[in-house]
Amino acid sequence: MARLKVGPVLGVESDTLYTVCFSTAEDTPKPEWVVDGNVVTCKQVGTTPTSTVWRGEQKITAPTGKSGKTVDYEIRVDGAAAECGNNRNKWEFYVPGKTETPKFAYGSCNGFSSLDLMHKTEDPYRLWQEMAEKHNDEDETPFSLLLMGGDQLYADSIWTAVPELQKWNAFPRKEKIARVANTTMRPQIDTFYDKLYQTRWTDPHMSRMLASIPSVMMWDDHDIFDGWGSFPDDLLESKVFKYIFGTAKKYFEMFQIRSRFNTSLLDNKAEHYAFALKFQGYNVLALDNRAERTLDRVMSEAQWDKVIEYLKKTTDGHLLVLSAVPVVYRDFSAIEKTFEITPWEEELTDDLKDHWRSKNHEGERARLIHWLLENAKLRDTKSKTVILSGDVHIGCIGVIHDSKRQRKVHQVVSSGIVHPAPSRLQWIGIMTVTNDRTEYLDENRDIRISMLTPFASDQYIRQRNYVTLEFGTDDKLWINWESEGKDKPCYPVE
Repeated sequence: MARLKVGPVLGVESDTLYTVCFSTAEDTPKPEWVVDGNVVTCKQVGTTPTSTVWRGEQKITAPTGKSGKTVDYEIRVDGAAAECGNNRNKWEFYVPGKTETPKFAYGSCNGFSSLDLMHKTEDPYRLWQEMAEKHNDEDETPFSLLLMGGDQLYADSIWTAVPELQKWNAFPRKEKIARVANTTMRPQIDTFYDKLYQTRWTDPHMSRMLASIPSVMMWDDHDIFDGWGSFPDDLLESKVFKYIFGTAKKYFEMFQIRSRFNTSLLDNKAEHYAFALKFQGYNVLALDNRAERTLDRVMSEAQWDKVIEYLKKTTDGHLLVLSAVPVVYRDFSAIEKTFEITPWEEELTDDLKDHWRSKNHEGERARLIHWLLENAKLRDTKSKTVILSGDVHIGCIGVIHDSKRQRKVHQVVSSGIVHPAPSRLQWIGIMTVTNDRTEYLDENRDIRISMLTPFASDQYIRQRNYVTLEFGTDDKLWINWESEGKDKPCYPVE
């Protein structure tokens, strides 16, 4: 019986287009995806040092009415069902009815930034188990879509796991920048990412959810390595950094974007991976805030053009915007200014430069907010606009209120589904050097930005969490943080 090395990872690219990706041993015959009674021949979309990567796609029409259907599938190789790493060879997913209110899950930060954190976490994948229980509970509506907001896996160990990079780390900076990724280093880097994807998505509950809920994934820095895009230009442009980035990008494209054949990409020939799709009355727009990031920009003009074009023409339904780093969050500008006048600026400000409120990114942030408000004005007043973010390892909610346009944009932060929250001491430090005072984006104070407090919760949820999104009978979009804490935080977006 053939075995899958990675996957299956289920995806969706429109109301009707479902996809799957997975990898097999290098010499495996062309597999078939048997789904909803149809046999689909998969196409090869890439290779790794130890495997071949495949993609299958199938159009599935939603049932009429408010009742959905469960679709069974398997991956066949030479006529026999292939097994995943957890010995499963059959899976199923839920297709909501055309007039059904779908239920979504959103999560981010799916890993650990250090082995120390992993060892200190008693039950690393507890929330994936709870999601699986909720998804399969007969009294609950199954999830129709899983939105992943970046850091689907952590590649930070690359600096110690790759022998040639350990040597490179010891060189003076000028020599680092001058060096190339040599013929010994390159295969080591490739092998590192190959093993990373084969080992990090193997938890039985996580792998079951990735195979059972159609997902869309955007990336953040840890999918490459910590801080990518917020390093000085000479390092970002160095040949070693560029080779690492190119390799990480190849794997992200194969397993998370599911190849350049992905029909939801705003531009399948571009350097960025911004994508958008329509699903059950929702418009999902994912920004690529990593592929083109530098200290002075978050997105290139080419990506901005595509995003603005999309926002101008998308005027019906609800809008969910994926931005890995929060657009609405605590203000780090004071501590950033303090670091800038010290000799340690470069060492201390990588994480601060990642934030939209970093002074170098404030203009782009304002641009994004204005376009989201303009888009909201074009749509029906009942339509919701929600930004979904992660990255900061806590949960919270904020709002952008435009009194002139009479529109609101809410932002939900959920992280991490696996990565632990800041310790109490770390959080006290963050609170001390930041603030969440109400912000005004224009001189007339028409655009007000503020943090809110979820019901049944502190303002900031300092436990691991993911969120569910589902419309209630009150016509409000209910956000529920499924967390490890005793509280049950929730908030209705009106």
